[in-house]
Amino acid sequence: MILALKALCLLVYALALASLAGLLPPDSFTRTPYIAAVLLGLHALELVFMMKHVRLYRGPLALSIVLTLLFGLLHWKPLADAKAREAAGR
Repeated sequence: MILALKALCLLVYALALASLAGLLPPDSFTRTPYIAAVLLGLHALELVFMMKHVRLYRGPLALSIVLTLLFGLLHWKPLADAKAREAAGR
């Protein structure tokens, strides 16, 4: 399920970029850039408020920030859940 939602996020971003580059027919997907901008804005807010969970990523922090900006909750929530399970197992 998470993989499908991540693919949907990437599709929105790809359609927005294609629309802005003029690669799509005129008057098609005209709202997609706005939807992508709203998604990025919401994910930026998530980044600010959920930085403690974003820092749980085992790779570089910069990569975790990029993944949070792209996928938001779909990136940091599994990290937070794993940390909670780990704490409950102690």
